[in-house]
Amino acid sequence: MKSRIPLILALVGLTTAAFAQSPEMKMTTDIPASITTPNVVQTSIGDLEFFDGVPTGSTTEKVYDYIDRARAVEVFLNAMPAVSMYQCIKGQADAGAKESHRVHLYEQLMDSTTMLLTGNTSTMYMFGALDLKKDGPTVIELPPGMLGVLDDAAFHYMVDLGVAGPDKGKGGKYLVLPPGYDGEVPDGYFVVRSKTFRVWNFTRGYLDKGIEAAVKNYKDNLKVYPLAKKNAPPAMEFINASGLEGVNTVLPNDDSYYEALNAVIQYEPVGFLGPEITGLIASIGIIKGKPFNPDERMRKILTDAAAIGNATSRAITFFPRDPGQPTYPDSDSAWLNVWADKNTTYMREGARLLDARVWFHYNCIVVSPAMAVTVPGKGSDYTIGALDSEHRPLDGSKTYRLHLPPDPPAKDFWAITIYDTQTRSQLQTDQQYPTVGSQDEGMRQNPDGSYDVYFSPEAPAGWEGNWLQTIPGKSWFIALRMYGPEQAWIDQTWRPSEIELTE
Repeated sequence: MKSRIPLILALVGLTTAAFAQSPEMKMTTDIPASITTPNVVQTSIGDLEFFDGVPTGSTTEKVYDYIDRARAVEVFLNAMPAVSMYQCIKGQADAGAKESHRVHLYEQLMDSTTMLLTGNTSTMYMFGALDLKKDGPTVIELPPGMLGVLDDAAFHYMVDLGVAGPDKGKGGKYLVLPPGYDGEVPDGYFVVRSKTFRVWNFTRGYLDKGIEAAVKNYKDNLKVYPLAKKNAPPAMEFINASGLEGVNTVLPNDDSYYEALNAVIQYEPVGFLGPEITGLIASIGIIKGKPFNPDERMRKILTDAAAIGNATSRAITFFPRDPGQPTYPDSDSAWLNVWADKNTTYMREGARLLDARVWFHYNCIVVSPAMAVTVPGKGSDYTIGALDSEHRPLDGSKTYRLHLPPDPPAKDFWAITIYDTQTRSQLQTDQQYPTVGSQDEGMRQNPDGSYDVYFSPEAPAGWEGNWLQTIPGKSWFIALRMYGPEQAWIDQTWRPSEIELTE
């Protein structure tokens, strides 16, 4: 192996630049070079100049520009959960769900008109939000047969609702308390204390009795209202979001990201993200109670940092380095887990998995341990395919095939949904619901019980029912979901093929 010493020396700036020569004095001793600074140091941001260790004016400007940009990139990456949650709630509010009793219900399921990170077409979504600063303690009367969660404004898990929650799928009354609440807490509720004012209210309704029955269950039983209005709660308003255009819950890629983050910081309690991340955010000028008015220099830096942060997020998405991200780490497979190590706190041996956290929040929503811990025959689990068998980006102008071996291990059903690499939302094609799976009557099965699924601009002859449309000039990726995953899925004795380029 070639020695890296010359490269390392160059990178750390140990150049031949001379130190200032001081005269030898009575108390002079040998001083290690490692604790001193040459007058000129070569770095990746240019030459840095000093007078006996004191940076010149131009060097001071250069390093401050660098550290502001570096911190702004770190803010982009590390504040992503909070910004994603802000956009989820804002996107709902912009489309009419402005109060806790006004919710989005996908009465004909979700199609590709909604901008939502890796949403699916197979379950009935309900999205709402609580504002505990405005409403105070708030009640959720949950219908039976739900699967859902409450996440706070930092996108931190609070409690499961429904089957995985304390009501065990029977429904019941949840009482969500604001940060620091010390008032009386009445009996008869599942009590949940929030660290933030805004709380995201998400559930999925089961379709085992049909779509109409699922809608009726919501409309007959779901109620959300301030505890103070329990004797005369406002009537629920269900906004049918199926096909509703203009619903955008996807976090921004540009410098408006920082404006969104500022809105979060101004509304939520002081320090709700913890002192380190709060300090990082404050270092780029976003401070609670103060206006965020970056000057021309800082605005340019933020624009640059957002571009770098976005590029970093996309690199992590498609070419992750964390060893817990591959679904099948014992092979050269391109399939990826949505949670590295199946861990929704992004922790490993006492260390935060920073890239894994970015991977999830750039591409997905809903944080709940119940969605990561796979139990045979219950819930759902999925894997992401974003590259072909040669680890190349997927090209919408070409034809690809995915082979599913016999007996896909799903107790309930399995489904494949195709997504847009730009928005990480369902790919908008001529197919309103860009999903194929075992629930589709037109699915063609091979004689041995296996399935082949095709991805191309036009359907291969005879495989129309097993086809998802792609768009020339665009890339795409898929999620393979198992509903009621069985042991063969969990222990990986059953595996899908890689996504193979056929032409």
